[in-house]
Parts: sequence; C-alpha cells; structure tokens
Amino acid sequence: MVLAAAGIFLGSIGGWFAYGTLIKTLSKPVCGVENKIADCNTLYISGVLGPLNLQIKIALLVGVILSAPFWLYQLWAFVAPGLHKKEKKWSILFIIAATPFFATGVTLGYYILPVAIKVLLGFTPASLDNLIKFDDYLDFVVRIMLIFGLAFELPVFLVALNIAGALTGKAILKPWRASVFGIFLFTAAFTPTGDPITMLALAMPLCGLYFMAGGISLLNDRRRNRKKSQSEEE
Repeated sequence: MVLAAAGIFLGSIGGWFAYGTLIKTLSKPVCGVENKIADCNTLYISGVLGPLNLQIKIALLVGVILSAPFWLYQLWAFVAPGLHKKEKKWSILFIIAATPFFATGVTLGYYILPVAIKVLLGFTPASLDNLIKFDDYLDFVVRIMLIFGLAFELPVFLVALNIAGALTGKAILKPWRASVFGIFLFTAAFTPTGDPITMLALAMPLCGLYFMAGGISLLNDRRRNRKKSQSEEE
C-alpha cells in the first residue's frame, strides 16, 4: 500500500504542473459538442475554493492513472504468494501487461466521452442553456475512464488466476453465455450514460478480451498437463 500511495503522490505532482494542458484536454469533449473549442462558456467553476479543489482533483486523477503499475502490483501481491517459483517468472509478464491494458481502457473511455456527452446534452430543451459545473463533469469523466480502465483488466486477472491454479481454461469458458450476459449487465449498470453506444463500446471489447483470456488459459493448461505427464513418465 505504501508503494501504491507513493506512486499516486509522485504522479499527482506531474498532474499538478500539467494542470493547464489537462484542463484544455478534458474540456474538449464538452466544448467540441458546443463548437466552442477556443472559448468554451459551457463549463464553469464556482466558489472561492473551487479552482484549488479542481486542480487537486485533476492532479489526483493523473496520479491514479500514472501510478497504475504500482497499485496493480499491490492487487497482484495478494495472488502471488500462492504461486510456484516458475509460475512467478511467468506472472511478471502479466504484471507488465496490466499497465497497457489499463491505459487502453482509459484512452477508450476518453474517446467515447464526446459521444456520451452529445447523447446526454441532446436531452436539453432548446429553450434552455445547459451550464455544467466542472466538478460534476470531472466526476463523470473519472467514472467513465476508470470503469473502462479497470474493466480492461479482466483478461489479465483471469489469466493470472489460471497461472495461480485457481481457474482452468474450461472453467473460464464453460459459462460463456452467463459471462457475456454479466459483461453486458455490468456495462449497463456502471456506465454513467446508459446509452447503447457507450455500453457497446465497452461490452464488445470486454467480450473479446474474455474469450482471449480463456484461450490463453487453455493453452497454459495444456502446457502444464504436458509437463506433468513428462515428469510422471520419468
């Protein structure tokens, strides 16, 4: 936990100094919908402490994203003690893989934001203006990006559990119908927008990653059984 906290702290320092650039980047999904990239008046900050609180929140968000390798390692540390020495060597590859998977999910979440925002702002009556408090908007952005990022860790942890001997490839793939249903149920429950485009943008890749993890686990089971048979013959 100390390592993860230190990683978040160091990442937050970078986010603090990159605040200006990050504000422009985070504003684009909303300002692009309003066609006011140069001067976006849709988003606003309220209160004397509002600007400071916003900068702290964005810095922490950057810290969580940049420190992903550290806190993902902490999650893996709960599983690693049960592994054999040879399996621990293989597991390093999946710890390394967890970071790009998380980054891919976060990136996909960011690029789906304009679509989600356009759908939601489309419910605003033509006679009214929709002014969005940046704190509320940031909470919305964080939910989407973190949900996408964590969801993309599904194949990493499934394969990790397979390496640990807790799950076989057959056990992963046998309930594939229930798993696919669960993935769609998860996306429907946890995506903030609830629109079908955002749900499909998360559910379809997750289904593909689920079957990919099952296939890798089957190959690993065959490798493990082959080595076991060879050792018994000797």
